[in-house]
Amino acid sequence: MGRADVYERMRSWLLGSGATWARWTALRLLRLVDLWRARSAPEPSADKVRILLFHAYGMGGTIRTVLNLAGYLAHGHDVEIVSLIRAQHRPFFPIPPGVKVSFLDDRTERKGRTRALLSRLPSVLVPSTEPTYRRCSLWTDLVLLRYLRSLRGGVLITTRPSLNLFAASFAPPEVITIGQEHRNLAAHKPPLRKIIVRRYGRLDVLVTLTRADLEHYARAVPNPHLVCIPNALPPLGEGRAWLEGTTAVALGRLERVKGFDLLLTAWRLVCDRRPEWTLRIYGSGPWMDRLKTQIDELDLTDRAFLMGRTDRVGEELSKAAMFLLSSRSEGMPMALIEAMSKGLPAVAFDCPTGPGEIITDGVDGRLVEPKNVEALAEAICELIDDQDLRRKLGAAAQNTAAAYDLQTIGSRWDTLLAEAVRRRTLSGSR
Repeated sequence: MGRADVYERMRSWLLGSGATWARWTALRLLRLVDLWRARSAPEPSADKVRILLFHAYGMGGTIRTVLNLAGYLAHGHDVEIVSLIRAQHRPFFPIPPGVKVSFLDDRTERKGRTRALLSRLPSVLVPSTEPTYRRCSLWTDLVLLRYLRSLRGGVLITTRPSLNLFAASFAPPEVITIGQEHRNLAAHKPPLRKIIVRRYGRLDVLVTLTRADLEHYARAVPNPHLVCIPNALPPLGEGRAWLEGTTAVALGRLERVKGFDLLLTAWRLVCDRRPEWTLRIYGSGPWMDRLKTQIDELDLTDRAFLMGRTDRVGEELSKAAMFLLSSRSEGMPMALIEAMSKGLPAVAFDCPTGPGEIITDGVDGRLVEPKNVEALAEAICELIDDQDLRRKLGAAAQNTAAAYDLQTIGSRWDTLLAEAVRRRTLSGSR
């Protein structure tokens, strides 16, 4: 039997019963080790805080808000961002002062033979329905497992389901584990939800971004300690939005969940009535070509523009007259809060979850029925026709966004860390 045949047999086994066997064995062996480690565990402490990200040098709302939080925590803690992978040499967002960054799987380096082989084999510890599954491998399983088992005390904050599940299952008993959920529970595929329900209760704390999410997880997950803390506004620079122009703006990753296809359909209806207005969509992602084709088909080539990703969010928001959010679902839409902080009136689908907890319809923005493109177009035209209403909603929106100031949100994290240490001191190891 040749090497290629051996590789394919191993790959098939890992994709089938091998993954189940590997998970079961690893969990049972580590449970025994943890019983021994718990006997000599250090005193609970939040002096050292490690935040585990999938790709710290990438672009995305989760990365930006986590870096923002890390910068705040670094004023009172030893903070390290640990990135599972590194796929580019430079970070898209600046790393805050006082925050260290390390990488477990640096893909900018040349791979050795063992690493190359294991990187070609599928992950057995990341659920196949988790969006990052295709970018993970047996190698990332091993390096992440090795890292977790090397920890001695402190706090570990994880930031997506696969990482939350790793922490719940494999973090040593003396480490305080805080899982952060950036998406609502219903947005996860059913097989992933089943694993979440089974394992999230092992975390010390689960942090949701919205009250609605907190209620969903409280009903679904046995015995979780739940806290709702929204993301804080990152520094944006620039001044308040001008509101005098004829440009609407949208921000987000170009993928199905963000609903830019629905927005373009609605924008076609807007342009039929108000052809002088233009739409700018900032972001990148797998739906780029699909949305370009839709723009051509709707004859919007001079009315709607895909601007690509930008690191000047504040500047682009300040140039706009209104902000549009067309998501099919959300966690906590930070782009919406950023736009409101600039005094931009927003029109958003009242999708699950997030927009309805931020916007009060008719007071600081407009909420319309989810996926209803006619209602979205009508609300946009209403703001186009009434400049006084735009100004009124924009002023109220800026006041609403003030509640997401970094100092305000950061103090809630200070309280959470202190409470987590107190609870662990009283209860012992996980």
